[in-house]
Amino acid sequence: MSNKPLQEKPAKDSAVTMTEIVLPGHANALGTIFGGQVMSWIDIAAAIAAGRHARKVVVTASIDALHFVAPIKVGHVVHIKAMVNFASRTSMEVGVRVDSENPVTGESHHTAKAYLTFVALDEHGKPTPVPKVLTESPEEKRRFEQARRRREARIQLAEELKKELGQPG
Repeated sequence: MSNKPLQEKPAKDSAVTMTEIVLPGHANALGTIFGGQVMSWIDIAAAIAAGRHARKVVVTASIDALHFVAPIKVGHVVHIKAMVNFASRTSMEVGVRVDSENPVTGESHHTAKAYLTFVALDEHGKPTPVPKVLTESPEEKRRFEQARRRREARIQLAEELKKELGQPG
């Protein structure tokens, strides 16, 4: 394997948009979608984005922020948008935004957002390097910098949890 650095890849090249419809089987007794169903769709969209960036098999390492901001009703259309915000050596942060659309009125609402970390794996199931993210727009640069700060916070939290559990740092 070569130790040559990987070519940077534009953030926009990892962009994914998934569209789903909320069926009765996805919903609770209130007629709104189960949070776990939204989480599943978020994980799938994020995995596709991370896989596009890495062009390798990827696995979910963490979901460190998932915020539900509005309910999604049966019959509504759900749009899930995902993109790699930041890449470290073998891991990537993917940002996901979920919007719901009333198919009758066309009215759309922001309903959830999440940040997930994925790790790329080689053919032996071991972490493997991924390309850095090339930011081109002011929005991509803003998301990159925010993701870098979240990564620092995740690393600090992991160290604190190791100490709390009595594991070597």
